[in-house]
Amino acid sequence: MFELMITSFPAVLRYLQLRRRGEAMTLWNMKTAVFLWAVLAFALFLTIFYYHPKTYAGVVPFRIVPVVAQTSGPVTEIGVINGQQVAAGDLLFRIEDSAQRAALAEAETQMELIDADLAKAGAAEIVAQSAVEQTEAELAQLQDDLEDARTLLSRGAGRADDVLSLETAVTAPQAQLRAAEAQLDLARIDLNDTLPARRRATEAAIASAQVALDFTEVRSFVGGTVTQLSLNVGSPATTLVLRPAMILIPERTEDVPVRVAAGFPQIAGDILYEGMPAEVACDSHANLLFRDSVMPAHVRTVQPAIATGQIVPDTRLLDVGAATRRGTVLALVDLVHEEHRAMLLDGSGCIVQTYTSNIEGLVGHIIAGTGVIKAAGLRLKVFGSILSGVGLLGGGH
Repeated sequence: MFELMITSFPAVLRYLQLRRRGEAMTLWNMKTAVFLWAVLAFALFLTIFYYHPKTYAGVVPFRIVPVVAQTSGPVTEIGVINGQQVAAGDLLFRIEDSAQRAALAEAETQMELIDADLAKAGAAEIVAQSAVEQTEAELAQLQDDLEDARTLLSRGAGRADDVLSLETAVTAPQAQLRAAEAQLDLARIDLNDTLPARRRATEAAIASAQVALDFTEVRSFVGGTVTQLSLNVGSPATTLVLRPAMILIPERTEDVPVRVAAGFPQIAGDILYEGMPAEVACDSHANLLFRDSVMPAHVRTVQPAIATGQIVPDTRLLDVGAATRRGTVLALVDLVHEEHRAMLLDGSGCIVQTYTSNIEGLVGHIIAGTGVIKAAGLRLKVFGSILSGVGLLGGGH
């Protein structure tokens, strides 16, 4: 409508000229003016719609967290209800845990037995060490006696039978010493290697049993709102990701920006650029006073690929001809004002209107100026969405 009004000046001038001459206004007299009007209107329409692309495919994306149990079993307690706000670490539900507690108790009993074995191994090491020291003392005494007997024999004061008897006597303590040392080595192996290894294995078993027991208490990893709670006491908890027990809608965090995702026609791919001025109008903020209904924004980034062209592993060869539906160019749009970001409702459907302002010279200024028409049209669209939403234009009422 605005375009037709702006480009109607050839017809208006021709009409005034005919009136001044006193000639009748006929189709033949107005043919050139009407033709110029049509050409100018078409050129203006093309310029406006090409350089200021708009899309109705805008949405405020948000994440969800499906809650799935890590172990199976009947539910014994539910700690939340639909719509409840939870914080990280809050209990969501419990699963029957008698088997897990029994496994943990068994592993802890094994640890007590190993501690007892370690105490016995320590005492065995002391006994073996004492046996070695006693045998070494006896052997040393016999070796001293043997040396004295040999000295006396060499001086002619001793007897050969005494030396032979002592040499025979030394052999037995030497064998006893080797046996005592072997027993000491075995005690030290048990104390330093075997039992510590068993202890570590048992500690791992206790940790595993504790983890299995902890899995029977399903807690929230993030703060958010509980929704789609499908459990009841006695219901079997499942570990299937496709069948979550409930869904959490996480709270927005400061490090996660709130943006509007907009899908533009592919023809706009050459026009969109980072930093491009834009306006966002979401249905959830439309109101009769137009207060914060249209929010200033700018294009943050343009996705360098179109989703419909991606190739994923499949058992069948890709048939490109089957992809008849053209995908859209995805652009992420940031709102200019922080208070507007806080107002965005997750999942809202939005109209995103962009304005080209990066062309230099007079032509660029003219193209940028035509964005006023699109801005006015956007506000009419918002008014139309209000009428449709209340049922005056065939909405749901």
